[in-house]
Amino acid sequence: MSIDAKTVKVLREKTGAGMMDCKRALVETDGDLEKAVEALRKAGVAKAEKKGSRTAQEGLIYSYIHHGGRLGVLLEVNCETDFVAKTDGFKDLVHNLSIQIAATSPVSVSRDFLSKDLIKKEKNIYIEQAKDSKKPDNVIEKIVEGKMEKYFQEICLLEQPFIKDSDKTVKDLITEAIATLGENITVGRYTRFAIGESHNDS
Repeated sequence: MSIDAKTVKVLREKTGAGMMDCKRALVETDGDLEKAVEALRKAGVAKAEKKGSRTAQEGLIYSYIHHGGRLGVLLEVNCETDFVAKTDGFKDLVHNLSIQIAATSPVSVSRDFLSKDLIKKEKNIYIEQAKDSKKPDNVIEKIVEGKMEKYFQEICLLEQPFIKDSDKTVKDLITEAIATLGENITVGRYTRFAIGESHNDS
């Protein structure tokens, strides 16, 4: 079927995908815009990991203030080009990440940025707790590993379940955006402010 340039432009602005990819997706979905967005997402997920090493120096600084003005987030999310940074898809991702941070107050973007002292302290607590069970050392080791994984999932943004869809993690959400938008995307820095609480920096 024939796809007009205006529809291709709308899809490109919505997703940030290349012109030919947008046209191909629209042809495959008989011009259905929403189905074309989904087709681009599915086609790109397999390629998303390959984009992870590419430099992301553009992006947005985004502020989110929760209702009532007692909770707010200032967040930096990076992509590769200014073009993608201006798309609705990228803006929606940044907004959702801000809501996630506001709701869950993660300590760090990922476990890679946690201090070794913090990890060691937490692990020692779990080891002492497990020793009280009088179980064999190999069983204790597995118990501690399991508790540490759960700990990382609670305090590391990328490992947290996405609050709008607990079947996916925040990392999954970003990977889907990378696939759809066609660029590497990284979470830079964030600060969460809440009245009566000290703020967290990452």
